[in-house]
Amino acid sequence: MVPMRAGELVRLPALQAVFYAAGTVQSFARPLLRRGILLVSSWAANAVPVAEFTLAQILLSCKGYFRNTRSCLSPALRRRAPSGPGAFGETVGIIGVGMVGSRVCRLLRPFELKVIANDPYLEDGEAARLGVEKVGLDAVFARSCVVSNHLPDLPATRGMLDRRLFAGMRENATFINTGRGAQVVEEDLIAVLKDRPDLTALLDVTDPEPPLEDSEFYTLPNVQLSSHIAGSQGDEILRQADFAITEFENWVAGRPLRYRVTLEMLKTMA
Repeated sequence: MVPMRAGELVRLPALQAVFYAAGTVQSFARPLLRRGILLVSSWAANAVPVAEFTLAQILLSCKGYFRNTRSCLSPALRRRAPSGPGAFGETVGIIGVGMVGSRVCRLLRPFELKVIANDPYLEDGEAARLGVEKVGLDAVFARSCVVSNHLPDLPATRGMLDRRLFAGMRENATFINTGRGAQVVEEDLIAVLKDRPDLTALLDVTDPEPPLEDSEFYTLPNVQLSSHIAGSQGDEILRQADFAITEFENWVAGRPLRYRVTLEMLKTMA
């Protein structure tokens, strides 16, 4: 989306609304909203595949799948390949309970897992509806078999996840990042992963992205990288268009809008 400055918007006096069939609007929203132009985003549609991707990784992590498959590459190691505790009664930690994090919590509800979460904006009533326990950030890392990051990329969240938190993770725990790489102090994560071969990091996002060519993320055996594929891919992109079209039809018909963006929301949105 090309950001439009105030001088350009003056030349569009009839513009009433923008329906954005994609995710984040942080780079262009403010000039539109300050002129009273309605803005709708399909960010909720993009949350669907991210949450599904995360659910799959959480369940596989509970089974110890990623450590197990590494061992199975060697006939000698296969005989003592580790496994996980399984997806019954285990604790999963969610960091950030926004559009993606809350959907992950809902997807986890059919499974017999204990879900704990950290988000300063999560109200008690919403936590109860999601079936999660609100805890501090240290507790998420210390108690969870799997920790999944869904923090928005905001100045206040950058560098929030550091060595102390990673070093305090449970034995054989897994860290999943489908949020943004900037929330992680990556040199700290690398140092802990080198000291703790029992830990596993599943990183769909890094900072920078992709990692620099000399990054140890490429060589550490307990890191699995993917190329930012958790979000909408292929046919999943059609869902984003569907959301925007439906909202446009609601606007034309005078019906309430579900995915309108306001200036206040930009303070906490990704």
